[in-house]
Amino acid sequence: MTEIIQEKALHVLIDSLISEGKTVGGPVAGTNHRYMYAKVQSADEMLVNPPAMPMNSIKEFVFPRRETLYTFRYDGKDLSLTDAPAFEETQVLFGVRPCDAVANQILDPLFAWDYNDKFFQSRRERTTVVTLACKTIDDHCFCTSLGFGPESSIGADAMLLDLGNGEYEVRTFTDKGKSLFAGKTEQSDKAGCAAATLEIKFDAQAVTEYLREHFDDPIWSETSLRCVGCGACTYVCPTCHCFDIIEEGNSNAGSRVKTWDTCQFALFTHHASGHNPRRDQSQRQRNRIQHKFRIYPDKFGLILCTGCGNCTRECSTSLGVRPVLQYIAAKAKGLQPAS
Repeated sequence: MTEIIQEKALHVLIDSLISEGKTVGGPVAGTNHRYMYAKVQSADEMLVNPPAMPMNSIKEFVFPRRETLYTFRYDGKDLSLTDAPAFEETQVLFGVRPCDAVANQILDPLFAWDYNDKFFQSRRERTTVVTLACKTIDDHCFCTSLGFGPESSIGADAMLLDLGNGEYEVRTFTDKGKSLFAGKTEQSDKAGCAAATLEIKFDAQAVTEYLREHFDDPIWSETSLRCVGCGACTYVCPTCHCFDIIEEGNSNAGSRVKTWDTCQFALFTHHASGHNPRRDQSQRQRNRIQHKFRIYPDKFGLILCTGCGNCTRECSTSLGVRPVLQYIAAKAKGLQPAS
């Protein structure tokens, strides 16, 4: 027997969470038939099962674009510092694609490495993630190439599987997921399934091994020719996490703020001396791929990518990482890469 929930009951659950003061997020309709993960004020705003992938990721709920770390104020010669208040909200995210959910678990060791980032960790602890098994995939998806899949449970507290006719099978994986749906489901003999198996598009292990031996390689200039350095790929990526820390305010008072940044910007590694160790886009492209598929795995045992395809899907020149990875994988096997 399985547990199912009717769409009407799901809407009641979402509205009840909002009325309790919880932050609820999920896919919402944007312009030009696009969708985005965003906070909602009612269940009617959310499309739990949109017809296409949201163009951003849920990392915005645990790693905000802008976050105050502390404020400062001078009173004469005395300086006072006030830490930003702890994050105490409860967040529940619905309709999350499995490739977005797995990203949080990939980032967990980073934010608890040499420093426990209480900002990230508190948001993670207070967030419940309900995924939606993918019924639709597109040419940009490559999660199976990284060991995941359209109904992967990694990083999810619960999962919905579309049964059609306004019904969803509910699978729960954690105490948070079980608590969320307790008393909200009914038993059934129906069972859901995800999309047809997604073909593996490249050998991830072959890519990693090639990267170990080819730091300086013509491949970087070959694959970066159409990159314009806009950084869009990093902002829509579920796992990219570069940030800058800046001071805002004046000489009397202000705040220290953490904001998103990207390794694809020309000024990201620009020194005050004028030297830039990654002055060319090919060097920045190399850094991004090496970091995701060699450096991060060597340090944490996890590839810093989920195969969501957002970077290529949202790239103005259709680059992103998948075409680069396929190019590298072909080179690793001694094949002629597709142009």
